[in-house]
Amino acid sequence: MLSGRLTSAPMKQDRFYARFVLARVHQALRDTPVVILNGPRQCGKTTLVRHLIGGRRSYLTLDDDTVLASARADPTAFLRGLDRVSLDEVQRAPELLRAIKRVVDQERRPGRFLLTGSADLLALPRASDSLAGRMEVITLLPLAHAEMLGRRSRFLDHAFQARLGSIANPVTGPDLVDLMIAGGYPELLARTPARRSRWVREYARAVITRDIRDVADVDRLDEMPRLLRALAHHAGQLLNFAELGGLLGLDAKTARRYLGILEQVYLVRRLEPWFTNRLKRMIKTPKLHFLDSGLLASLRGLTADRLAADRSAMGALLESFVFAEIAKLISWSDREVTVHHYRDKDQYEVDLVLERDDGAVVGIEIKAAATVTEQDFRGLRRLATACGDRFQLGLVLYDSETAVPFGERLFAAPISALWS
Repeated sequence: MLSGRLTSAPMKQDRFYARFVLARVHQALRDTPVVILNGPRQCGKTTLVRHLIGGRRSYLTLDDDTVLASARADPTAFLRGLDRVSLDEVQRAPELLRAIKRVVDQERRPGRFLLTGSADLLALPRASDSLAGRMEVITLLPLAHAEMLGRRSRFLDHAFQARLGSIANPVTGPDLVDLMIAGGYPELLARTPARRSRWVREYARAVITRDIRDVADVDRLDEMPRLLRALAHHAGQLLNFAELGGLLGLDAKTARRYLGILEQVYLVRRLEPWFTNRLKRMIKTPKLHFLDSGLLASLRGLTADRLAADRSAMGALLESFVFAEIAKLISWSDREVTVHHYRDKDQYEVDLVLERDDGAVVGIEIKAAATVTEQDFRGLRRLATACGDRFQLGLVLYDSETAVPFGERLFAAPISALWS
């Protein structure tokens, strides 16, 4: 037992943003033996855990080389005597998960282990089987704008109730551009635009050399930075693995596998197509999004000045920004909501299709402009026809402060509706 290193977690002096998943973590610790808090490195997991536990839980991080060596050498001995403990960056020693299962099975009490990981622990071999029925998994993503404001958004609730809430804290024009470029990583927010690209380079290096090396056997690890930059130029597009692999000298199978690894460490996410048997002529190719628009902007070298001079990259950046904001809202929602995209062979498309666990559907089209026309609702009307009574609301989110109706359950709405 590492009694000499087992301490109450110190409080950081950095600004602490209230994270809205915190309520879910509290609830899970009250009735579940193992709670896993997953999310990208530097998104705020450790800060949240330190504020959460105060002096009530012990804390160990596997980023400490001595702690890591002990955990890997003898997982059972490492856990002996530990109770109500928070283990940080547990993906670095996945063998601990099987030992935790044995400990929990011997004495099953809620709140015994709070684990954090900078990789999707359920994607690790045998991890899901090891802790099935004993755990709850919660995802923490970079800061949502609602969290920066300290105001919990009810956007999802309102959308599935077929209405819009009042628009508060509107952000438009150059201010919206600044918001997208900054993203949600606390460390990026604290830096000047000139310093962000350097941080992103170091961040990508740390993720690749530590997190990816811990969770996957990658023959050409040196190709990962190039792949990440290539993906940045494909954000918001349909994925073509043969084309993507060709850019890097990889075959389509390897490109697909490497993309899956980048998903596992929460840098990107595939957006699978939404489909229904009522429509046969559908495109079934996934799209790609980044989980933070600031990371995407830095990888593409996008600044406010460059976007002002050339707006051709604005659409992809805004689409990833909106996708990421909605993914964050879902992470603390009480209901299960999945996100897809819709596109058919007649070129009707909807950027985001939100489907709730009861089958209700909300469609969202994203437009990097200050005006909306009837033509912008073509895809949403096709989606409404496909869904029938399941369709709740269709929104075109645009760069404005004003919500305007465009027919039954169809609105042009400000992007600021996401944090209202």
